[in-house]
Amino acid sequence: MMPESTQKSANEPDSAKLAALTAIAEPIARAHGGEVVDIELRLEKTATKNGWVLRILVERLGAAEKNLSTEEAAVDLDLCAGIARELAPALDAADLIEDAYDLEVGSPGIERELRGERDFGRFKGKKAKLKLSSPVAGSKVFAGILGPVVEGKLTVTDGKRVVEVPITEIVSARLVFEFGPAPKPGKRK
Repeated sequence: MMPESTQKSANEPDSAKLAALTAIAEPIARAHGGEVVDIELRLEKTATKNGWVLRILVERLGAAEKNLSTEEAAVDLDLCAGIARELAPALDAADLIEDAYDLEVGSPGIERELRGERDFGRFKGKKAKLKLSSPVAGSKVFAGILGPVVEGKLTVTDGKRVVEVPITEIVSARLVFEFGPAPKPGKRK
């Protein structure tokens, strides 16, 4: 299964390379109890280093099928390390990436990107931030509660305002984590 993507940067590989990388990573992730959510190969420039990074994002096996929350789908460091140990030599043998790169295997996190209609349905009722290619209801950015997807339009509720956003207009989307209320002052035990 190839992860859906809503946007592609100029530094990302073509779909054939992503499909080949997924074909290598997916069975290894499954053998360790995980499933591939997304694969990114990007040229990243930081203050300390410039170079290619191959980032494999995984969650617990069956998470998408069971519509698990980000908390329920979370993976631990041991699972990620196990996948990385087995994946590195498999990628070297396949020789799909011409340049040197750093391999990162991790979780998509609690503020994960949402990629496509399936993710919008899975996280219905959760808060998300959407960036659009053109304005809808006078805005190119929305933060609100995800509603249903009907006929290619995602319903987003922001306070009292309800907006229908065409899926095709969404450039990027990610969940928004909100801290709960502050604990009430009281005596310490």
